[in-house]
Amino acid sequence: METGIQHHTERFAHDSSSSGAAGLCPEMLQVAEEACRAGDFDLAAEIYGSQLADLPQPDRGLYLRKADALARSGRIAEALDSYCIAAKLNRLRSDELGLLVESIARSLRERELGVLGGECVHQRSETSKSNEERGIKTSRKLSGDGATEIGGDAFNGEQTLDLFSCRLCKCLLSEPATLQCGHTFCKRCLEGDGVNECTICKHKLCKKNGQMHPLGFRVNVVLGSVLDKWFDSESKARRCWQEGEDMWKERDLPNALDKYNKAVELAPSDCRLIGQRAELHIDMKNFNQALQDGDSMCQLRPLWPKAHYVKATALREAGRKEEALQEYLLCVALSPDWTSVKREAQKILSELFSSVFERDGLLAPLRPHVKPTSLQGSLHSYTHSQSMGPGSSKDPGPSGNSGTPCEDSSDPGGLDLLRSHRCMPSKLHFSFEDPKSLTSIISGLPAPPSLKRKCPSDSPRFTPPTKLLKPDISCSPERPSTQSGGREVPPQLLDSADMECSLCMRLFYEPVATPCGHTFCLKCLERCLDHNPMCPLCKENLSEYLATRGYNKTLLMEEVLLRYLSEELAERKKMHEEEMKELSNLNQEVPIFVCTMAFPTIPCPLHVFEPRYRLMIRRSMETGTKQFGMCIVDELKGFADYGCMLEVRDVKFFPDGRSVVDTIGVSRFKVLSHGQRDGYHTAKIEYLEDKKVEGDLLVELLKLHDLVYDQATAWFTSLKENMKNQILSHFGNLPVKDPDPQGSSSGPAWCWWLLAVLPLENRAQLTIQSMTSLKDRLIAIRLVLGFVSRKRAR
Repeated sequence: METGIQHHTERFAHDSSSSGAAGLCPEMLQVAEEACRAGDFDLAAEIYGSQLADLPQPDRGLYLRKADALARSGRIAEALDSYCIAAKLNRLRSDELGLLVESIARSLRERELGVLGGECVHQRSETSKSNEERGIKTSRKLSGDGATEIGGDAFNGEQTLDLFSCRLCKCLLSEPATLQCGHTFCKRCLEGDGVNECTICKHKLCKKNGQMHPLGFRVNVVLGSVLDKWFDSESKARRCWQEGEDMWKERDLPNALDKYNKAVELAPSDCRLIGQRAELHIDMKNFNQALQDGDSMCQLRPLWPKAHYVKATALREAGRKEEALQEYLLCVALSPDWTSVKREAQKILSELFSSVFERDGLLAPLRPHVKPTSLQGSLHSYTHSQSMGPGSSKDPGPSGNSGTPCEDSSDPGGLDLLRSHRCMPSKLHFSFEDPKSLTSIISGLPAPPSLKRKCPSDSPRFTPPTKLLKPDISCSPERPSTQSGGREVPPQLLDSADMECSLCMRLFYEPVATPCGHTFCLKCLERCLDHNPMCPLCKENLSEYLATRGYNKTLLMEEVLLRYLSEELAERKKMHEEEMKELSNLNQEVPIFVCTMAFPTIPCPLHVFEPRYRLMIRRSMETGTKQFGMCIVDELKGFADYGCMLEVRDVKFFPDGRSVVDTIGVSRFKVLSHGQRDGYHTAKIEYLEDKKVEGDLLVELLKLHDLVYDQATAWFTSLKENMKNQILSHFGNLPVKDPDPQGSSSGPAWCWWLLAVLPLENRAQLTIQSMTSLKDRLIAIRLVLGFVSRKRAR
């Protein structure tokens, strides 16, 4: 991308038309090019001037090289002298004037914008680049006769964004639609053909015929209502604006203009809205009205490039190209990397150079002593202030001769075009009021501070264009930043009732928007979807939304709550944290899954489909405990008095909300009291531990342990292959014998593996599980092994 003045290492593109002419030294031209690469443009200009002085005939290419060098050094008036001579030799092409436009823009930036707007210009340029990388385009192209393109990459990021701005159109959110990723944009913006992902997080949109599949883009009901309430006039203006755009597309221009007029009445300080109306005026060929809108934009935001661009476009379409050039130059000064505007300025400059000499009859063979009258106005202020200072080169004229400023010459180059001005009294003219003069457009541009000379321009009467010196609100340090937000909600319109969940009737906590546009607390919505995959309010089918499990919080809603209802949100958060703390206490209230027998160290896969257990599993994950109790059913109490704690290792969800939960037994417990919470069972428990023995009892325990283990191994080995394979696939291999049977509070793992695979009823298993004596448990297992072995032997 072009930025500012070209790099020093870039070669000049102008070829000499008399490269083999007598008096032309290739070595000196090489030195000039080296000087340009080193950034010494004054030296390069001197060398080109001396080479021109030695030529018998003027060389257009060398004049252009000299002009470029002078322009790059900031000596714009002297550069204009050389450009004029080159233009007389042959018409200047627009691509040959790029350095002149950039130099003028640089002069404006350094002198007029250096203090008031320099930082602002830099920030805008950086924002523009950032937005261009994100692919955000806000340009608009008018259709029909006289169409013109307004917008483009230089406008990206020009608007000051706040909390309530759409990141696509940069305006107040209108009909806000929240994506599954949690970011909110205007519904109209999302339906655009070029929007296929969230511009903030790059979340891909599944669009079909411009609509989000399967429900389309739905307006966020809560956000839409509060934005209309808080920003009533601007919301109405935005709707009129959009209606006008629709009519514009249908070429119903008069009615479109009525809508835009209503919108401007409601939001008279919206620069972008005024700019859109100016575009419509241009499309309708109402150039005076478009120019009025352009002036209004420049008054509201003097340092906004688009304001000057809109005005320039209106002037250009009205045929007032000289005035349009002024505005284009301001655009380039404010937005240095706006290449399309540079090209427009270059094109107009090329036409002006040509028209000047056509009007003065100088497109014929060059004549001495003739000056283009349209160049006399104020160019001499530059030539006097710049050419007479140290380090400036005298213009040798096309004949190659040089002399004093008032020296006459009969050479066929018309050197006195500029010399006559140098003999005139020095007086700085800002002749912007004479738009028919090329130099009247440029002469008001000050020289860079490094080249400033003592001249009348330093007098108190010197006043540069005032439109550049007006403070730009968007760059003012008092203006809230993008992060803090430009729009503020009127305190009297704030009402926490507008932000209440329709399910729990409390302030939104972790608000989530459904594809149908309704907002709920995350936990409330999940509980509803456990029972039915329908929106609790409109009954829209949310099966696909449930399948993706994309419950991302609505970020705008969260930020609004945090900023404007912080006290209420803090209280709501405190309530939630207390609930989570209560749920995470695995002694006072343990969630109980009533289903089957579970044992310590043994895997227990579960298929969860009941709504109450979906909620229970989800809560165990959210609290971080990842544990719950497993008990078998009891017809009187609801569930048995003993059970095993399970720890969740993994959860895999099905599209319809069901899940397969991979758990493993952790420890045994005894139920002290039974309870319920939100549909599932709970219990107050105490954990069971085996009683340890020592001495002779330990020796006896070890012998019994080894004996029962060997007996278990023999029994498992005697099973048929298909039976063994089924056991191995479900429970795994028989755990190895533990050298320290009392090392774990639940005893050796192989005992629980064996108890799980033995053909016992749940009540018998429960009895053994509840034992706190390892010896008693081993004896019970030994009896069962003996029984099943004898039964199998028959």
